[in-house]
Amino acid sequence: MTSEDQELRVASASRDISAGAAQIFELIADPSQQPGWDGNANLSEAPAGQRVRATGDVFTMTLTGGQVRENHVVEFDEGRRIAWRPSEPGKEPPGHLWRWELDPIDASSTRVTHTYDWTHLTDENRMTRARATTADKLQQSLDRLAALAEGQ
Repeated sequence: MTSEDQELRVASASRDISAGAAQIFELIADPSQQPGWDGNANLSEAPAGQRVRATGDVFTMTLTGGQVRENHVVEFDEGRRIAWRPSEPGKEPPGHLWRWELDPIDASSTRVTHTYDWTHLTDENRMTRARATTADKLQQSLDRLAALAEGQ
């Protein structure tokens, strides 16, 4: 795979949010909060009590189509970074990754970067949806997250 192909398989968007990193991170690290800011209209609900605390954690999410996904946390730095690889229950993740990075600007504002990386996606059935997950879709999630975090 050339570096050009790889670039096409990574979508990213950033936004400054007028809220502290810890407050924003709570909205991301608590799966039950995620359907409230999902800009892909893909997440339906997640059971309460699954707050992510470490790499290796697994949380479940029900999609709008009724499918359940296990999300395997592969990167975690409290208040700063979280990433997971979704999979069907009991199966190996097919290779795509959702990442959130928070960079505090000051005590009350944070630059948040949301990335969808499907460079290692192996499931052909997911390729169309992966291609449709563009930076503007990620920006929608950031905008909805900002509205919640800023109390709008």
